[in-house]
Amino acid sequence: MRKMNKTATLSRALLLAGSAMIVSYAAPAVAQDSASEAVASDAAETSGNNIIVTARRREERLQDVPISVTALTGETLEEQGILELTQIGQQVPNITLEVSRGTNTTLTAFIRGVGQQDPVAGFEAGVGLYIDDVYLNRPQAAVLDVYDVERIEVLRGPQGTLYGRNTIGGAIKYVTAELPDDPSLSIRGTLGSFDQADLVISGSTPLTDSLTIGASGARLSRGGFGENLTLGTENYNKDVWAARGTLEFDNGPIFVRLSGDYILDESEARQGSRLIPGLFSGAPVLDDVFDTRAGLNVVDQEVEAYGGALNIAIELTDTLTLKSITGYREDKSTTPIDFDSLPEADLDVPAIYENDQFSQELQLLYEGDRLSGVVGFYYLNANAFTAFDVALFTTGALPAVGLPGLNAQTLGDVDTETWSVFGDFTYELTDTISVSLGGRYTNDKRSSRVLRTTFIGGFSDLFIPNSAAIPIAVTSDFEGSETFEDFNPRASISWRPNSNHNVYFTYSQGFKGGGFDPRGQTTAAPDLDGDGDIDFDDQFEFLRFAPETVDSYELGWKASLLDNRLNISLAAFLGQYDDVQIPGSVGLDTNGDGVNDSFIGITSNAASADVNGIEFEGNALVGEDFIGDGSRFSVNWSLGVLDAGFDTFIDAFGNDVADERVFQNTPDITTHMGFNLGVPAGDGMVDFIGLASLRSDASQFETPNPFLDQDGFVLVDASIVYTADSGLFSIGGHVKNLFDKEYIVAGYNFVTGGVGGAPFAPTLGLEGTLTGFYGDPRRLYVTAEVNF
Repeated sequence: MRKMNKTATLSRALLLAGSAMIVSYAAPAVAQDSASEAVASDAAETSGNNIIVTARRREERLQDVPISVTALTGETLEEQGILELTQIGQQVPNITLEVSRGTNTTLTAFIRGVGQQDPVAGFEAGVGLYIDDVYLNRPQAAVLDVYDVERIEVLRGPQGTLYGRNTIGGAIKYVTAELPDDPSLSIRGTLGSFDQADLVISGSTPLTDSLTIGASGARLSRGGFGENLTLGTENYNKDVWAARGTLEFDNGPIFVRLSGDYILDESEARQGSRLIPGLFSGAPVLDDVFDTRAGLNVVDQEVEAYGGALNIAIELTDTLTLKSITGYREDKSTTPIDFDSLPEADLDVPAIYENDQFSQELQLLYEGDRLSGVVGFYYLNANAFTAFDVALFTTGALPAVGLPGLNAQTLGDVDTETWSVFGDFTYELTDTISVSLGGRYTNDKRSSRVLRTTFIGGFSDLFIPNSAAIPIAVTSDFEGSETFEDFNPRASISWRPNSNHNVYFTYSQGFKGGGFDPRGQTTAAPDLDGDGDIDFDDQFEFLRFAPETVDSYELGWKASLLDNRLNISLAAFLGQYDDVQIPGSVGLDTNGDGVNDSFIGITSNAASADVNGIEFEGNALVGEDFIGDGSRFSVNWSLGVLDAGFDTFIDAFGNDVADERVFQNTPDITTHMGFNLGVPAGDGMVDFIGLASLRSDASQFETPNPFLDQDGFVLVDASIVYTADSGLFSIGGHVKNLFDKEYIVAGYNFVTGGVGGAPFAPTLGLEGTLTGFYGDPRRLYVTAEVNF
């Protein structure tokens, strides 16, 4: 309860926003990404493989970096009218970025089949998200809005031998814009369908020759795509306030940046659409998939997040640079999740999430004539607290159960303390051949407190002050910790026969620590050690899950052809995925009457898998000056093909059911094709932009479900943007999901049957939970920006 009583007042948050909030900005002189990450330089060319990056702590072209990387510049994002992070998933191969089910700002991310769908405390992300150089430990408040952004980068494959936190699947880098040298003011507004009205104001000014201050504020709002027919509120709306601030000191060999952000999201709860009629009440399926009948209202939907970061870079000599990255972040969420999406509390889950983290990273960078590299130290101390009630009021009212207002409450409090040392060096053997070697030692300590209590009489006092609910049984009372450690190597060799080609081979290993399932029920633990007694050791092993690892092998070719008019990147990769962590929740019959009156979480390392595939990205300047001087026509495209399959998958009965399981959130094919036609007009340029993206069939869970899984589909976007040559202003019209495609991005499933005419049967609750959450419908909006 100590964690529950922490308060984050607005005044404290605003103080942090003005002085030391969370966003960390990389120092321009030493902006760093790993050999598996790419950072575009301001001085770089803005297209193709000739983008200058500092991927290995020195300036080099993107083409020379031996890893699969996609970088989208801020200019590209603005032209395409991209407003938030998940939208970039349409043009990056083998990636899934979605808003997590039942939330507005929690991120679900998968890269090459590796990710994490469950946002509760105790589970590590498979894909690392960075705001500049600071790793975000939790997915809450991670669906970032795109404003004042320099670029967004997606790095595929294991990361960590050169920076930050180890991540097993890949990393997404959100890099904010640097402060300009001169005073500046930018005002950007958006008006669109569903009453969308956004306003972003950004400004900066030098205080002295070496000190600059900048700040921005955003008001982002939109009406709902649908309606909650029970509560009379909007569904899928947006109501966000946000701010960023930074203070830069740049005095020759010393660069210091103090920066941060604040976000308050008071959007209405996002509730799902039932895919089947109510199995108890017979409630019909609604016509509009964005409407809901969810009735849970004991807690408001609200997300507040803030923090601070301090970056320091010191050039010790011409070849040595010392860098320090200090970060802090805190967020708190309250979320009413109505699983069954009906007025009755058949399976209703009000939830609270509280997270805080402190991280410190030190890097020593070396750049010589032939040898370049980095050694570093990373430390993270984080706490994640999740508390929720599971209201099964209709089930408890059954005569066989006889527990009115049945409620299964779970509290999970997880501390993570991790430290690591890492190093990575590249040596130029000849003018055309270079080799890189790196490694990372990681020590993760996970300490968990799990308390599960059965109540009768309604919601607990976590959500109803002075609640009359009565605790009748404690089903879990567990406290334990374990340390997971591993060493992960990386090696690559590159051959550049000339400046236009790079052929590389890279091996890298990823590691994700284990933990304890906070939804696990210790009273359900079997006698695992066979000593005839269910003791702490049995409970420990029942809740515990072990680390997972990936060994990745990648062969790639990057080329700039036809005088940089054609740029291509091709990669083939093999991934050996071992001890795969499989989380899930199942109903539980605690009294043997045949009715599931509770649920438990079961997470196991039940599987091993092979994840193989290819990725192709390209862009081409097709023509110039054919519609007046300065006109241009370019195309861009990508293709991801993934063959992800389980070699083994052991179910709860000890059977290998690998042939019956699939990878979740991982389509076999992801592809896109885009174009940009620029035509001079007056004192500016009109850009006609189009984008079509395709995703093949995908499953929401490892067990396929024909009602919840999404068939392949195509999304089409289009934009027309006018930009003045002076840069003074721009105005654009955008349409997203032009053909109004209806598609599922997430869901809940607590039913059996439904296949081959078999009747549905609930596995938790009486109504049966089979609900879907959908991607955005067709949206039209106009953006305008003025720069002073």
